[in-house]
Amino acid sequence: MGVKDPKGIGIVEPQYFTFAQAPHEMPLESGRKLGPITLAYETYGELNAKKNNAILVLHALSGDAHAAGYHPDDDKAGWWDILIGPGKAFDTAKYFVICSNVIGGCKGSTGPASVNPQTGKPYALDFPMITIADMVNAQKQLIEHLGIKKLLCVSGGSMGGMQALQWVALYPDMVLCAIPIATALKHSPQQIAFDEVGRQALMADPDWQGGRYYDTGRQPDRGLAVARMLGHITYMSDQSMEAKFSRNLKDENYSFSFQADFEVEGYLRYRGGAFVKRFDANSYLYITKALDYFDLSEGKLFALGKPVATRFLVLAFRSDWLYPPYQSKEMVHQLKAHHVDVTYCEIESTYGHDAFLIEAEGQTQLIKHFLSETLKR
Repeated sequence: MGVKDPKGIGIVEPQYFTFAQAPHEMPLESGRKLGPITLAYETYGELNAKKNNAILVLHALSGDAHAAGYHPDDDKAGWWDILIGPGKAFDTAKYFVICSNVIGGCKGSTGPASVNPQTGKPYALDFPMITIADMVNAQKQLIEHLGIKKLLCVSGGSMGGMQALQWVALYPDMVLCAIPIATALKHSPQQIAFDEVGRQALMADPDWQGGRYYDTGRQPDRGLAVARMLGHITYMSDQSMEAKFSRNLKDENYSFSFQADFEVEGYLRYRGGAFVKRFDANSYLYITKALDYFDLSEGKLFALGKPVATRFLVLAFRSDWLYPPYQSKEMVHQLKAHHVDVTYCEIESTYGHDAFLIEAEGQTQLIKHFLSETLKR
């Protein structure tokens, strides 16, 4: 494999941490318990002697622990490689960066496809419902396992931003600063609606089998692909779709059939087909539901009643219509109402919601400066 960024992180290996062994299963917000729990995670850079340079990076819905660098058998960089590495926004020459796959996921962490110790078979829909708070409580176990008492920063985009907010809500004394990006304090009815259409498309696939498809040798690929196609439309913007596809045809003439005549149709089908090869359908159901349950509005971010000393840098993108800037501004207003040190920046971009995965320069300048100023305090 030829590493495309020789000055970057290079080759990384996933690591695994297992906890909540019986009879000490982790309690969940639903009232149920889960255990044992395994978290897949990766680390970049070195933890210093004082253990005060740790940054927790949190992934979005379809992400995983592979945030940067390359795996030995893959030439695809981690999902935030543009921001993590020597000299980058999260400079691994200075900081120790951690990223874990969330519980409920399907990339090494305990989720619906994991074996239920009580039955010896995959959990499927016997897996308990989870929330963003449950994800964060599991991550806290990992951070303590690594010997870290306080995080310099928590950051992520989309669902990752929600986890960053949840970290401050649950453990304000453990977080020096937070950088939530392209996210919200809660899902709007429209955002819930998009998730529900995706779930219904998936569950309408006959191969879903009520979630018990693991022994059939196939998963509901058609339904999951449609859900991903719908989601991917919301990640882009009208401008980016016009620039990338316009009304360009795959061939010179219309086929006068239901095949993919337009380039955008072919692209969406490709994205849906690629997604089903790497993601578990039941994980998609559970994680989207966790997104819809998330709600730190109306002062819930400060529910513990403790003063929040955490500094915030809130980033939004002007063309993001999935998590539009007004939701970030609502977050900023709530933080300022509680006298929290917060900086808000709205970045000009045509990439829509996906901008947090693409726009390196603007984010890098803002994040570098913010982290540097935080360390001076």
